[in-house]
Amino acid sequence: MWKRALVALLLGAAAVRPEPVPEPVPEPVVLATPTTPPSSYPNPGRVTGDIGAHDPSVVKRPDGSYLLVHTGDNITIKTSTDRTAWHNAGVVFPGGAPWTTSYTGGSASLWAPDISYRNGHYYLYYSASTFGSRNSAIFLATSTTGASGSWTNQGMIISTTSSSNYNAIDPNLVVDAQGRWWLSFGSFWTGIKLIQLDPATGKRLGTSITGLAQRTGGTTAIEAPFVFRHGSYYYLWVSFDACCQGASSTYRIMVGRSTSVTGPYVDRNGVAMTSGGGTQVLAGHGSVHGPGHQAVVPDSDAEVLYYHYYADNGAPLLGINLLGYDSAGWPFVY
Repeated sequence: MWKRALVALLLGAAAVRPEPVPEPVPEPVVLATPTTPPSSYPNPGRVTGDIGAHDPSVVKRPDGSYLLVHTGDNITIKTSTDRTAWHNAGVVFPGGAPWTTSYTGGSASLWAPDISYRNGHYYLYYSASTFGSRNSAIFLATSTTGASGSWTNQGMIISTTSSSNYNAIDPNLVVDAQGRWWLSFGSFWTGIKLIQLDPATGKRLGTSITGLAQRTGGTTAIEAPFVFRHGSYYYLWVSFDACCQGASSTYRIMVGRSTSVTGPYVDRNGVAMTSGGGTQVLAGHGSVHGPGHQAVVPDSDAEVLYYHYYADNGAPLLGINLLGYDSAGWPFVY
């Protein structure tokens, strides 16, 4: 009874009081993309919680939160509501992935997952192999929620053997301006490749394969491709040199660009990436060792570069920086 009386009293008071003037709603803050690179490489942005990660891939979910997957037994999942605090959220395949063990030598470790959200589904491309081997395969799983245990195995996309001159690991899905689906992948040997996919299934379409990038000279160390469209260009992000050696890792993040998703990609100096070209965007500095296996994700404030790096004690950690573009359209981290 007293609640109804109080409501009536408040309503009556509102009838005789002048209506308050609403305060103006502040416009949302939109950061302008900087065009001048910093004088030195910035440290990774602040992250907290469960930040151990190797080969991270991130998608922003429809509700505005973040879903991250990375290399680990049965593929590790992390989540965040703010891109800063991260929490472990189980694994993609809690019951294991027996269809991969002929490539992993029986190990549960699955590598370099690539996650995206399209057509109401999460698409997860991932690789199964052993270190230094070309007995490798890339598989696809899908989910409507992205949660641990919700993923359905959709089968193999492409595989390689010891007689192949390229390696089927490190996948990345890119959808071009015409809506066509493509998968870039590759590690060492003859470098980075591109195949077309069927958007209806996420599986391979046809048999053609295109070379996108290759190291020449004394090393073939190029891997972890990520193709991202910005403006009128497709940017091919790759990692050069040595991963997976803790604080001794020499991984570094390189980029080239093309007006076509199939290339040719060239660096800032016009050197073709199929001839060893690449413009360096981030390398080891201070206590940041071997940054690499990068992914670019557009967000409300900026384009965001996710990667892993190694701490002084050798632990792999999640790195996050924002991306700017200089007056010539080349990206840099800040």
